[in-house]
Amino acid sequence: MSVVGFDLGFQSCYVAVARAGGIETIANEYSDRCTPSFVSFGPRNRAIGAAAKSQVVTNCKNTVQGFKRFHGRAFSDPYVQSAKSHLVYDLAPMPSGSTGIKVMYMEEERIFSIEQVTGMLLTKLKETAESALKKPVVDCVISLLATAFDSELGGKDFDDILVNHFCEEFAKKYKLDVKSKPRALIRLYQECEKLKKLMSANSSDLPLNIECFMNDIDVSSKLNRGQFEEMCAGLLAKVEGPLRSVMEQSKLKKEDIHAVEIVGGASRIPAIKERISKFFGKELSTTLNADEAVARGCALQCAILSPAFKVREFCITDIVPYPISLKWNSAAEEGDCEVFPKNHAAPFSKVLTFFRKDPFTLEAYYNNPKDLPYPNTTIGQFLIHNVVPQASGDSAKVKVKVRVNIHGVFSVSSASLVEVIKSSEEEEPMETDQTAKEEVKQAGFHSQPHTIAQASKKSIHSTSTEDAKQEKKNDQPPQAKKPKVKTKTVELPVENKLHWQLSSEELNMFVENEGQMIMQDKLEKERNDAKNNVEEYVYDMRDKLHGVLEKFVNEADRDSFSLKLEDTENWLYEDGEDQQKQVYIDKLAELKSMGQPIHERYLEAEERPKAFEELGKQIQMYMKITEAFKAKDELYDHLDELEVVRVEKQVNDAMVWMNSKMNQQNSQDLTKDPVIKVKEIQAKTKELYSACNPVLSKPKPKVEPPKEEKTENGPVNGQEGSENQPCNPDKAPAGTEQETAENKPPEMDID
Repeated sequence: MSVVGFDLGFQSCYVAVARAGGIETIANEYSDRCTPSFVSFGPRNRAIGAAAKSQVVTNCKNTVQGFKRFHGRAFSDPYVQSAKSHLVYDLAPMPSGSTGIKVMYMEEERIFSIEQVTGMLLTKLKETAESALKKPVVDCVISLLATAFDSELGGKDFDDILVNHFCEEFAKKYKLDVKSKPRALIRLYQECEKLKKLMSANSSDLPLNIECFMNDIDVSSKLNRGQFEEMCAGLLAKVEGPLRSVMEQSKLKKEDIHAVEIVGGASRIPAIKERISKFFGKELSTTLNADEAVARGCALQCAILSPAFKVREFCITDIVPYPISLKWNSAAEEGDCEVFPKNHAAPFSKVLTFFRKDPFTLEAYYNNPKDLPYPNTTIGQFLIHNVVPQASGDSAKVKVKVRVNIHGVFSVSSASLVEVIKSSEEEEPMETDQTAKEEVKQAGFHSQPHTIAQASKKSIHSTSTEDAKQEKKNDQPPQAKKPKVKTKTVELPVENKLHWQLSSEELNMFVENEGQMIMQDKLEKERNDAKNNVEEYVYDMRDKLHGVLEKFVNEADRDSFSLKLEDTENWLYEDGEDQQKQVYIDKLAELKSMGQPIHERYLEAEERPKAFEELGKQIQMYMKITEAFKAKDELYDHLDELEVVRVEKQVNDAMVWMNSKMNQQNSQDLTKDPVIKVKEIQAKTKELYSACNPVLSKPKPKVEPPKEEKTENGPVNGQEGSENQPCNPDKAPAGTEQETAENKPPEMDID
């Protein structure tokens, strides 16, 4: 089972995996652990990650970045409208009113939702993880924005300040309207990001130079850290706000904080470090990799949740970041109730009790709009169906279970109708107050609102009154007992209408579209690989024809092949610029039909001496053994003479064959096919080995030591003669069987 953590950042992404040795951050296909959060759309395929970032200047209108902040926002959201003017690519409304991204893909205009583009990036990260793990990724943990912090206090916001500064400077100095040219604006963003990082390490003046920036004009400027901090004073002033919020929500004092660890790329800015350190009154800790810490934390959380890993026990409690309330409006009444206060533990479930005669709707919303970073506070509506009154006409009791799950998502997970049924005197009630409580407990309902608590109190109070009355009735004549009551629980269907939630049809369509785009990317990659193979072969063979292959091809064939290679190169950049995969495969096969024989002659010439040398070594070894046998060497005196004679003949034949082939090959021109090929020499070597080795490597037979004679005249070395004999009862004399059985010593080694 895979255990993976994904940090889906605003500008870059990281992937971490948990293995037996610990948690590690893995690299992508470019051997880089950082994957840019970029997606680029082209006429034939998509590019994602580093490949997309490389197209941000050349294909700026169709390369999207920084789209993470648009999640869950309507196109009419003031934030979206404000950010729209600073983007190079275009935004457009989706049919649902949410924000979409408009690009040209496959030669047509397409609008993709933010969820779709995020899914594309996650698909790329998933491929990176699977490539490293060599197995599919099924379960993972994905990072989200920290809700306690300011979403507009990141590295990109500091870049924006630098870009605006230089846009104003270049407008005055060079009369250039940078924001009117998307490519120039992107180049300026890239240079400002580099300058920001350099200023974190240097306090002196640093230059900014861009050649051919706009209208073939070179621009230059300089900036130092002090000037940068002065420009960013407004942003830096916002640093302490989230810190105070964290302390207030956690109900801790500064004295309770043992250490402060900072992570995130922007935390490297000295002014931010200084303000955080001053707030807590202690030195900051930077033991973690600021860029990779979030991904590694996600992988650790995934390992904690996974049954495949055993992690040291420690508790991580997630919370509900914003207070959630429910309101209802029906013919019976209107109401409002906070079900999950701010910082309530999650995951968590609660049960609410309503008394209704008809179906009703619950609306969930965030009840503190000031803290919410989005203008719309609505979570969704939940319609409880099939609610009917009791048989008596009274309102029925409806139990509604609400839940915030492990992902922090609120929902009405279930609803049930409690039907009251009168029973005869002898029948036992199906549900009592105590059993109802046990059911709630078994169902995992951690707490219940006041409505249920009041109902329980009433039940308890009623029971106590009945007990008191019963004592008084003990002296009275027996009366007819009232029929007991039993209840039946019926599950009710709940219709969810969550705000911005994709319908099943939309989700299936997005999944299908993503599958089609993945297939198109794969086909385009195969087509490009086939084209690159042709181009690579052309360059490789053109160089070798006048290098290592020169003496293996005659002049006429070399000129003809060189001309063919040149024609193919020209074709690649003209008519062959955009062809189908099979066209490139056929073109490569055509070239190889001319170049392969030349290359094979070269390989044969390289490997042939080694093959002859190996055969020669075997022949010499076998000849030495046969000569030793003739010289009566005791190492080989056990060999059969006829077999050795036969081996000697085979060795001599092999020697004659090898010398003959070597002489023929030496007289053969290198531009012609070889007389003898390496495979034939290797086959001859194997044949000689199979014929000679079994005969000449036959081991000498073992000589068994002579058996000692039986002693009849008494003990030898203080032992009885019978003890020196093998213990074989079948060979023992009949008259001594009993004696042998009685006098036989324990089994042991005897010298």
